[in-house]
Amino acid sequence: MDFSASNTQLWGAFIQLCYLCTILLIANILRRKVPLLGKSLLPTAVIGGFILMGVRESGLVLINLQFMGSLVYHLTAVGFIALSLRVTDFKEYGDDRGIRSPGIKSGIIIVSSYLIQGIVGLLITVTLAKTIMPDLFEASGILLAMGFGQGPGQANNVGNVYEGLGFVGGASFGLAIAAVGLLWACFGGIIYLARLVKGGKVAMTGRMAAVSVTSEQIESEEEIPLTEAVDKFTIQVALVLMVYLVTYLLSVLITRGIAQAEFLGTLKDTLIPLVWGFNFLTGSILATAFGKLFMKLRKSGVMTHQYQNNYMLNRISGIAFDFMVVAAIGSIAMGDLKKLWLPLILVTTIGGFITLFYLIFISKKVYKSYRYEGFFSMFGMMTGTVSTGVMLLREIDPGFKTPAANNLVLGSTSAILLGFPLLVLIGVAPRSTEMLFLSIFIMLGYLILLNVFILKDELFKGVKKKSAS
Repeated sequence: MDFSASNTQLWGAFIQLCYLCTILLIANILRRKVPLLGKSLLPTAVIGGFILMGVRESGLVLINLQFMGSLVYHLTAVGFIALSLRVTDFKEYGDDRGIRSPGIKSGIIIVSSYLIQGIVGLLITVTLAKTIMPDLFEASGILLAMGFGQGPGQANNVGNVYEGLGFVGGASFGLAIAAVGLLWACFGGIIYLARLVKGGKVAMTGRMAAVSVTSEQIESEEEIPLTEAVDKFTIQVALVLMVYLVTYLLSVLITRGIAQAEFLGTLKDTLIPLVWGFNFLTGSILATAFGKLFMKLRKSGVMTHQYQNNYMLNRISGIAFDFMVVAAIGSIAMGDLKKLWLPLILVTTIGGFITLFYLIFISKKVYKSYRYEGFFSMFGMMTGTVSTGVMLLREIDPGFKTPAANNLVLGSTSAILLGFPLLVLIGVAPRSTEMLFLSIFIMLGYLILLNVFILKDELFKGVKKKSAS
């Protein structure tokens, strides 16, 4: 076997990973040493992504875009599987907070934000396509919900699906929206926070200097030993990748079934890419199912130890999302955006402000006792990622004394099921102009339905008072 540099199959992927690690370390140094970057709340991974994009565009480093795209695709699923495998005990949050109800309501807020972003994005791109940009892919605006709402991973996946439907530069457009969304989360969130502090509405306590980790988080009596015949962290990685293997096999079966379903006609050409594009959703559902199975096996005595460790699974998801963000932003091809700057600016600017105003309004109604904590956690997540939501929250709630941080996790779980209709519409909308407008009307109707449900107490308050009197 040839072990020299000429063997690109041996060295190629590994060297690309080394580039990512090196850039991530450089970004971390810059974030700690450059005051402006430190105050901006930009995550290290985001800074690293822009550095990677810069060195790639300048030609200083040869980056394999195909490898980066596959890394974004796989790490998105790995991160969500790791999160979904965690053991969740609702009692640890305290039933007196009514955490179950806020979790469901938070899921509705998350999906409502998706719907608002999708509707706004589609209206903008359809208007441009029907007027001054006839060559624009009409359904491209729905990528606002992917880039802002779900982050770089899904923006890349759906963008690639749309490229297969004729949207030239779809992946780069989605990734660019996600990158601007992260800027909205960090800079926009801090600007609004500073305004609230100036008005005396909140106290800016600053981020926690460090997060303490107890020995119980890493090893407890119920769990497998930290080191025995196999390392405990190895088991966590094996569990995640086992679920991903089942995800792959199930996706193969589903797509084969769709391919053989003659009654679907040409719709199968849209559904098959969506199944693979949303493999993170399949993985999340399977991981949750495996978690419940493990719990039943433990109760029945078949399984004597708890194999999942939440702390280590969090670390796996953190690693996956960090590298995913670096690779995603670094993969943005500026050349693909040369004809898409106008829709990109309009979609992200209008979408950013509408997301801001909606979350200010809905947080006041739903998170009454912690409206600002609820707002900043949701705004950070609905324009960036879960991590940016947590970072904004830490500025005013460093000890996580409110349920806001828990709502992000519980709400995301609820949103997987509540947001399923939107995933279907993503595949249906590009089929024709008629289907696109039908998708907008369905999204609008679903948005109204969800918000009537979440605000029913507010909406019918007057009716109740009259009937009581």
